[in-house]
Amino acid sequence: MRLQVLGIGRLKAGPEKLLAEDYQTRLEGLGRKAGITRVTVTDFAESQAQTAGLRQDEESKLLMAALAPKAQALVLDERGQSLASEDFSRLLQRHLDQGTQDLAFLIGGPDGHAAETRKRPHQLISFGPMTWPHRLVRVMLFEQIYRAVTIMVNHPYHRP
Repeated sequence: MRLQVLGIGRLKAGPEKLLAEDYQTRLEGLGRKAGITRVTVTDFAESQAQTAGLRQDEESKLLMAALAPKAQALVLDERGQSLASEDFSRLLQRHLDQGTQDLAFLIGGPDGHAAETRKRPHQLISFGPMTWPHRLVRVMLFEQIYRAVTIMVNHPYHRP
């Protein structure tokens, strides 16, 4: 399975970028054992439109256009379902077992995702009810994907 991380807001040089890259590198190494063949990250600049709704719509179009054909998308949104790490691991394993070829994680901009993005037949996932900046969400996402893979392959990183 190939993973895409599509995010609004570019990650600038700094500790968040280094940490995200570290977890991505770990994921790419261990992920092959679990069946994850590739991890790609695509960043988009935040929209400069005048209103939040217009910004959300512009950003949604960018994210949707970047999705791999037939990709299943998991939208990160505070309205989504909060999952324990073990449940998140089972979700990824289910996608692998069902033969999902491309799984995409969508990170919205400062105004969040457009209603259209949230209405699509994707699963909404939350890192809790708090609002997180995209720089931290990227790190948290890569850490949780890496943790999920360690659970799948019985690596000692995850200690319940």
